[in-house]
Amino acid sequence: MAAPVTRVGILLSGRGSNMMALVEQASGYEIALVASDKPDAAGIGWARKHGLATFFQSPKGIPKADYEAAIDAALDANEVEIIALAGYMRLLSDDFVARWRGKIINIHPSLLPKYKGLDTHARAIEAGDAVAGCSVHVVTEELDGGEVLGQAEVPILPGDTPDTLATRVLAAEHRLYPRVLAEFCAR
Repeated sequence: MAAPVTRVGILLSGRGSNMMALVEQASGYEIALVASDKPDAAGIGWARKHGLATFFQSPKGIPKADYEAAIDAALDANEVEIIALAGYMRLLSDDFVARWRGKIINIHPSLLPKYKGLDTHARAIEAGDAVAGCSVHVVTEELDGGEVLGQAEVPILPGDTPDTLATRVLAAEHRLYPRVLAEFCAR
């Protein structure tokens, strides 16, 4: 008898390159839903074309609690067990995180605990760091503060700009995130 496969919901806001990597490298998990806060997110279009269940809800003009309730209902309706944030550019409320405690992971473009938040590549270059990278972590109420599950280092090269570094870090994210998600689902 085959081992049960964990049902994963992916939240994204943009092109969905990490979502694509999670879909294409899925092992030990299946993508049950791809959801977005932007109806025109390229990632939603890609997911639809690949036969994945999708959901989008714009947060504009509605209370945050109502917006998150709609996402939560879609996750429940698709029997999602684990949430993977993949370029989801909204902060989740403490209530949402508490409801899914220990079941939300995120990919972040720095070697946490360094450079939480935004502009990570510019901050690493400005600090004179020799390496940058990415981290997969458990989401908690603290911004980018949960347990780090895995990291990948990327050298900062002479002449790097935030954009050139971001391109190489993104490639590392695409290798790291599917592996760490599979390990997390097997726990």
